[in-house]
Amino acid sequence: MHISSMKTLAIVAAAIGTLAAMPAHAGKTLDAIKARGQVICGVNTGLAGFGAADSAGKWTGLDVDVCRAIAAATLGDAEKVKYVPLNAQQRFTALQSGEIDVLSRNTTFTLTRDASLGLEQTVVTYYDGQGFMVPLKSKIKSAKQLKGQTVCVQSGTTTEKNLNDYSKANHLGIKPVVFEQLDATENAYFTGRCIAYTTDASGLASTRNKVAKNPADHVILPELISKEPLGPMVRRGDDEWFSIVKWTIYGLIESEEYGITKANVDSLKTTSDDPVVKRILGTSEDSGKLLGLSKDWMYNAIKATGNYGEIFERNVGPKSSLGLPRGVNNQWNKGGLMYAMPIR
Repeated sequence: MHISSMKTLAIVAAAIGTLAAMPAHAGKTLDAIKARGQVICGVNTGLAGFGAADSAGKWTGLDVDVCRAIAAATLGDAEKVKYVPLNAQQRFTALQSGEIDVLSRNTTFTLTRDASLGLEQTVVTYYDGQGFMVPLKSKIKSAKQLKGQTVCVQSGTTTEKNLNDYSKANHLGIKPVVFEQLDATENAYFTGRCIAYTTDASGLASTRNKVAKNPADHVILPELISKEPLGPMVRRGDDEWFSIVKWTIYGLIESEEYGITKANVDSLKTTSDDPVVKRILGTSEDSGKLLGLSKDWMYNAIKATGNYGEIFERNVGPKSSLGLPRGVNNQWNKGGLMYAMPIR
């Protein structure tokens, strides 16, 4: 190789290295968040375990904790969140128009949504599937027994389309009874307007626990008729904000993998010799500057919400009121699908 060519390659390599080490431009969304001192997060109007407010107006749930972690990572304070409750029809318009910064509202990632809405799908925070709930007294044991039956379903959701696809594929002639609002859909089922109610299996468990007079009177059938990967979405066009939301979620997942918890994060910050733990907590490398954030961005998030496993257990896990198994939402090295891109 000629000396001049070698010099050229060296210059290019040095330039690439310099660019890689440069702090990220904050981006217009992060600039707006810092100026107002608040992350505006779109959440469910009331789905226990994922996004719901109590009588005092305090929001809790898995999707809510994701919002809190993002606020902690960006502003250093998990309480600096404004929650905007949105139904299925409102959610995408609210994000497209800039009314909210991030949509964290049990939303399924699909090709159509990714390609046509001007929005970005970030990271899956809950792997779900669509199921059916029926009254115990109906003695229905399988979704295949719903032939010719009425099924309550909310409009403007993947659930409605999946129901129609399932009915056609299996020649069931199911009669959808469609409602715009979640409350109306649930009420119609519990007052007997439909023999079954269909939505994500996690949503069925939430509804049964929250709305049924006696949860034991209702059975969630064993079949899942779809894949429903749920997670936050952001507006397309702000790559910096997309990266912040994405890497905050990856950080929560990887923190669980490496045993970093809300209880031990302070001690690990000062005592851990594990290179991965030190990178996550910002004690050896400043990954925050690559995102336009402080060095302790991930420490702040974990300190506020705990890792992904803690968020799952607190809101929807076996010891919560929903009592959902960890299942496919377990870590990849424990038989699940939760696999974080590495913070390095």
